[in-house]
Amino acid sequence: MQDGKLRRKFLHDGSGQLTYEIREIVRLAHQFQDLGLPITWENIGDPIEKGEKIAGWIKEIIIKLVEEDYSYGYSSTQGNPQAREFLADLANQRGGCEISADDITFFNGLGDAVGKVFGYLKKEARVIGPSPAYSTHSSAEAAHSGYKHLTYKLDPDNNWMPDIEDLRKKVKYNDSIAGLLLINPDNPTGAVYPRKILKEMVDIAREHRLFMICDEIYANIIYNGSDTAALSQVIGDVPGIALRGISKEYPWPGARCGWMEVYNQDKYPAFKTYIDTLINAKMLEVSSTNLPQLSIPLVMGDPRYPKHLTARRNLYANRAEEAYRILSEVEGIRVIKPQGAFYMTVLFEENVLEDHQQLTIGDDGIRDLLNDNLEEISLDKRFVYYLLASTGICVVPLTGFASDKNGFRLTLLETDDDKRRRTLHTIAESIGAYLSS
Repeated sequence: MQDGKLRRKFLHDGSGQLTYEIREIVRLAHQFQDLGLPITWENIGDPIEKGEKIAGWIKEIIIKLVEEDYSYGYSSTQGNPQAREFLADLANQRGGCEISADDITFFNGLGDAVGKVFGYLKKEARVIGPSPAYSTHSSAEAAHSGYKHLTYKLDPDNNWMPDIEDLRKKVKYNDSIAGLLLINPDNPTGAVYPRKILKEMVDIAREHRLFMICDEIYANIIYNGSDTAALSQVIGDVPGIALRGISKEYPWPGARCGWMEVYNQDKYPAFKTYIDTLINAKMLEVSSTNLPQLSIPLVMGDPRYPKHLTARRNLYANRAEEAYRILSEVEGIRVIKPQGAFYMTVLFEENVLEDHQQLTIGDDGIRDLLNDNLEEISLDKRFVYYLLASTGICVVPLTGFASDKNGFRLTLLETDDDKRRRTLHTIAESIGAYLSS
């Protein structure tokens, strides 16, 4: 192999599409940290990392399960039967499309589910999703096809609602589109879609014979009194998949426990074959993690669970109000108050970002490292890097979410009230200083 080449080309055509800005910025942040800069991590949605404590009664349930030998074994391929029966009953209580335990399959987190949902599609079959897009979905869809992720617009002038006409036109004139993806509540914008919008999206899927995918991982973190609905409540006879999990609402992100609920698979033979393929792919892995599945009927079926969810909704509602109040006073940006999940997207006004703007950085080593990373990056990423180098606050540029708009995403997760407010005020002051430099 003197020429440095292997016999055959073996790299997947979509390998270059696998980007995840939420974690990629960590590399640079750690380099700044090694130079002595304390980092405030606002890049990733991990409530535990930001100090949230698991309710004692939830811990007690899990501790009792750990003491049982059966919790250390494999689960069934699709997941623990009792957990699946419980979740099917829960879904049916919402009303709408009826499902059974056979319509539920567990995965090792929704990242695992997303990888398989897109990975077992035909390369030519595309799934159109929102922009801004959550990186796990957009990268997986782009990687399976080998092309840039197809998107419809979320409109900041309409509270980040889907632009239905943009979606309708793109679906109509691109017959490679086989599926329609939405995230409700949305990440990164915190938008929650009213039932009317959801029904319009279902109508488009029905008209053009698409299947639907709805990421509902934040379905129990909605705090605006919206008349939103679960996909199962509006999907009617359209084939679809809802993705849910426990990572954001126990919260237990390290459990890597998510599941898909499948709707109307028996009505569409090709869709059923696709779902069977996903289950067969799980069979090759034997099963998903057992312990968290065993906890679901016990935790979610506990009479304390509704109060647990209500308390967390109220907490994030107050933090969203606080963040909106502080950041909405800053000139040069637009902030839409989140209605669900625990993120906020800050959008820069048109033409306020320029490639000469900067923030003061006192440390020579940090300044040199920053300068080494400023070549050929988007304008919002340039601001994010300056914010990181000057303050240690790590947020994610909006262009990293398959968006052509400049902005950034931060979280509402910090449990230390004083630190959270200091962080928000520092971001506000930094925006002002950067735009006026």
